[in-house]
Amino acid sequence: MHRLVTFVCLLLALPVLSVIGSWIALDTGSLATLRHISATVLPSYVGNSLLLSVFVGVGVAVVGGATAATVSLFEFAGRRFFEWALLLPLAMPAYVLAYAYTDFLQFSGPLQTALRALTGAQGVLWPDVRSLPAAALLMVFCFFPYVYLLTRAALDERAVSLMEAARLLGAGTTRRVRTVALPLARPAVAAGVALALMETLADYGVGSYFGLSTLTTGIYKAWLVMNDRAAAAQLASLLLASVTLLLWLEHRAQQRLRFTSARAETAHGAQARPLKLSGAAAWAAIAVCATPVLLGFVVPVAVLLRLLAQETQAVGAIMALPWERFAQWAWTSLELAMAAALLTLVLALALSLAKRVHARGLLPWAVRALSLGYAVPGAVIAVGILLPVGWLQEVAPNTGVTALVTGTMFGLIFAYLVRFSAVALHTVEAGYSRLPRSIDETARTLGASQRRMFFELHAPLLRRSALAAALLVFVEVMKELPATLLLRPFNSDTLAVVAYQLARDERLGEAALPSLVIVLVGLIPVLLLSRAMRNV
Repeated sequence: MHRLVTFVCLLLALPVLSVIGSWIALDTGSLATLRHISATVLPSYVGNSLLLSVFVGVGVAVVGGATAATVSLFEFAGRRFFEWALLLPLAMPAYVLAYAYTDFLQFSGPLQTALRALTGAQGVLWPDVRSLPAAALLMVFCFFPYVYLLTRAALDERAVSLMEAARLLGAGTTRRVRTVALPLARPAVAAGVALALMETLADYGVGSYFGLSTLTTGIYKAWLVMNDRAAAAQLASLLLASVTLLLWLEHRAQQRLRFTSARAETAHGAQARPLKLSGAAAWAAIAVCATPVLLGFVVPVAVLLRLLAQETQAVGAIMALPWERFAQWAWTSLELAMAAALLTLVLALALSLAKRVHARGLLPWAVRALSLGYAVPGAVIAVGILLPVGWLQEVAPNTGVTALVTGTMFGLIFAYLVRFSAVALHTVEAGYSRLPRSIDETARTLGASQRRMFFELHAPLLRRSALAAALLVFVEVMKELPATLLLRPFNSDTLAVVAYQLARDERLGEAALPSLVIVLVGLIPVLLLSRAMRNV
């Protein structure tokens, strides 16, 4: 079995390898294209992507680190609520956040209209929201939970007890935070920032909707607008190199997150407790935690509900909305999400079992190659799939592989497998790590076959991990935009694609319904994650 799963892993790594191999296949025409890109659009693509990454990196470090430190180190009214509420922005795709705030902040939006009526001011009260700084700010409030999660986990392990020990030694609050909490949190903040930057570089919806020239939007334009395969491949390889660097930095930061799993105790033998705040300090803590929740989740959901109400009023009744078309889009999304979730779960279970039984040879390297998929943007994966298909079309025009992959559900699901198999694999492996190997040895001693051992012993114990893996992949597929835009079959749109297209055409009222459904589905893993964190 391990040979079969190794082959599947290498097959799923083919899109990434084909993007890298595009540099080997450079010819005179490709070199001319590369020189033209370098002299024209590449500086703006790289510059905007770099600026966006810097702004987002600093922002998520400040917001995520501050909220994690506030919740972990201090006790104040509402702390238990904010522990899980700060995870809610994870359910909000960045492009949905962009649609909501564009309507809320534009000249004819409710905020500027109300301020003009209240103050008597005329004209535009602030610049257009569709700008690079605004995009960076939206991404900060969308991606800061990555830093919040890792930093809170790091601080919860030992920071409270060590700060209590420092207090007993006479250190003040400021000094305890500066000399104890911050050094403990630094690796976690770095790992969270790296994850947030991967999401930033992978984003297509916000950049395209705001009219920004980034590497991801450039890949899409090069392939579909300019019909230039070489240009798309070179831009994809640059983006892949950037993401690989971030993945290496994130891995290094994760290696430094070595804290004891048990909470340390104070000198008196009792578990250390967060420092209780009161008065102005407590209100400041509430403001620090409430602001990102309001701006990253509550306000955009309220705006989407308002848009939906306006659209319902415009058509006369809620039943007059295009429910038939919406049902078709929703069913397509559900089909793709369920198929991808099932296939990735089967692959993750097979890979985890193979590694547990036969963790030698090429298999570990193949699993590492597969794990790169989640860090690689959807646009890169789409180009990586289309490149070998294009080459095959030139070499063998009559082959059936091209028709099988290009613009079909099969090709789209293959892209989802490349992109999200690592999500399911890591979740299932976390479940396997809690199963001692002694139970396998006992089963083999009793004569149980590998098949029987899995179905009668492992499967019941892995039920919760398997369900969590399937749900995570399901939600990720529902939100995926760039790969779906490039590879979807003709006239077969998903909720994410429809929301993007309607918002691009300034039909924000119609885009509200599919956007709300995506957010609602995204709440599933968020609630599961918050429950898991409470049970730790």
